[in-house]
Amino acid sequence: MNKKRLFIRSAVAIAVAASSTSALAAGFQLNAQSATGIGRAFAGDAVIADNASVMARNPAAMALFDEKAFSIGFESITTMIDVKDAEYCGTACEWFGAPSTSVADTDDVGGTSIAPNVHFIMPLNEKFAVGINAYSNFGTKTEFGDDYVASEFGGLTDVMSFNLGLAGSYRVNDQWSFGAGLDLIYGQGTMKRTASNKVGIVGGKDLLNVDGATGTAIGFNVGTVYELDENNRFGFSYRYSPEFEAEDDKGQTITLPLPDIAEFSGFHKIEDTKFAVHYSVQYIGWGAFDQISFNNLQDSVLTGEYNKQYEWQDGWHYSIGGTYYLNNDWTLRAGYMYDTSAQDQRTSISVPDSDRQWLSAGLTYHLDQKSSIDFGFTYLMGKEVSVSETTPNPLGGQDLSSVTATTQANAILMGLQYSRSF
Repeated sequence: MNKKRLFIRSAVAIAVAASSTSALAAGFQLNAQSATGIGRAFAGDAVIADNASVMARNPAAMALFDEKAFSIGFESITTMIDVKDAEYCGTACEWFGAPSTSVADTDDVGGTSIAPNVHFIMPLNEKFAVGINAYSNFGTKTEFGDDYVASEFGGLTDVMSFNLGLAGSYRVNDQWSFGAGLDLIYGQGTMKRTASNKVGIVGGKDLLNVDGATGTAIGFNVGTVYELDENNRFGFSYRYSPEFEAEDDKGQTITLPLPDIAEFSGFHKIEDTKFAVHYSVQYIGWGAFDQISFNNLQDSVLTGEYNKQYEWQDGWHYSIGGTYYLNNDWTLRAGYMYDTSAQDQRTSISVPDSDRQWLSAGLTYHLDQKSSIDFGFTYLMGKEVSVSETTPNPLGGQDLSSVTATTQANAILMGLQYSRSF
């Protein structure tokens, strides 16, 4: 390989590493299993069991049902990403002191995604229950315009996973229940990056063009429920998420590890009142997200194999909520969550990440004793983050390009769901 080609390959590898892959941070995890959960910031969701969607959080909670239960719904996730006060420095700026370029503020990087879900639980007898469901655990989409000046730090990232789950539960006694399940995970992803015209040698060329890659993987989940009495119970669950590989029509592949998730929840109906309190602590093992591997890259400057190392940190969700059983027709709920960032030292303008706060509210309308409709709403508030990214020179010396900016990511989640027992 000649020296120029080595330079181009190394420069592009660094540019891709700095932009496209760092887009897959905490926004990569979706909480889209139920509208009920959205309405309480998912506080207590591994043990409340007010409809069939609980099996997505804890398979052992299926033991709390004494009749068949069915839920179907969808969630909309609208991300609002601001990138402002950006200054871009291309190769001439980095090497020869040419003026940097002020980049216009942008607030249209995010978008709206729809995540459907369906859950069904069937008790077999007083001890055993089985269930099947389908929903999404991970996904993100950001798209910068073609005219974005710092294009090697923007581009298109579109990733979505879909879980098909099969689970069973066993009630040991009046206090203890256990459950386990398998997840068939289908995923698809697109990643595209183009170098700015201000980047030396590779300016204006496609750095990466993986379009519509798809793949499948197998994961599992286990859980337990402990009931103090009919008004007080606790739940714990653990979900193993596998390394995932997706391949597009050209044979290009993306391989990335998905994080394991553990959750503890509690639910307490306050005696002689219409109130209940509930809470959850969730661990997300983003520390295992050590690299994304690209293989068989074609039709772009970067070709063949490339592995990008990461410095992610584990994330935590802390949530608390309340439910008010107004009457036979209406149930009201609200919740708050504090959600810690998966990114540490490495930040990105592509999908900004920060510690976030969830403000949630929702309601259930009972059509009759067997069926209900749920609506949930969450406003998710992120912090402003100062971002600084560079494209280092693979041969040493001055960087090829850099960008600084202030980013903030907020979101609106809404869910609608129909549930029935029979």
